[in-house]
Amino acid sequence: MTNSILAGRPEEGDVVQAFGTLGASRIGLSEGVRAKSVAALNRLLAHTMAMRDLYKKSHWQTSGPSFYELHLLFDKHHGEQVEIMDALAERVQTLGGIALALAHDVVEETRIARAPRGRESAVAQLQRLLDAHEIVLQEARPLAREAAERGDDGTNDLIVSQLVRTNELQSWFVGEHVAAYDEPR
Repeated sequence: MTNSILAGRPEEGDVVQAFGTLGASRIGLSEGVRAKSVAALNRLLAHTMAMRDLYKKSHWQTSGPSFYELHLLFDKHHGEQVEIMDALAERVQTLGGIALALAHDVVEETRIARAPRGRESAVAQLQRLLDAHEIVLQEARPLAREAAERGDDGTNDLIVSQLVRTNELQSWFVGEHVAAYDEPR
C-alpha cells in the first residue's frame, strides 16, 4: 500500500459529502439561498485564514523599536481571526455546506497576497496587514447586503457583527501604527 500523501494528491477516503454540495439543513432557507451564502462564507473564510496566517507570521517575525507592542498586538489579532474563522466555518456547516479547511484551498480562493518567506520590516508588515483588511472589508460588506436581500439574516449578522466589526477595529489599530511610523521622530 502506498501513502498517497507523499504522492502529492489528495488522500482517498470515505467522503460522505463532496465539497460544493449541500446537505440537508432545516433552517427555513431554500437550497439556492444556502448555496449562495456557503460560497460567500467560504470566500470570507479563505480571506480570514490568510489574515490569521499573516498575523502569526508577523507575530513571529516582527522586530525593531516597537517589537514588544507589535508582538502582542499581532498575537491578539491572530486569536481574533481564529475566532472569526470558527464562526464562519460553523455557519457554512449550519447551511449544509462544507467549509474550506486546507492551505491549498485558501490559496485558490483568497485575493490576499502571500507574504515573502523572509522577515519584513515592521512598517511593511503593518502595511501588508492594512491592505489585507481592506480586501476583506471591501468584499464582506456587499456579501452581507446580498445575504440580507436573500433573507439569510444569520449570515448577514455573522458577517456584519463579527467579521466586519472585528476587521474594522483591527484595521484601525494597525493603521494607527502605520501613522506612528510616518510621524517625524
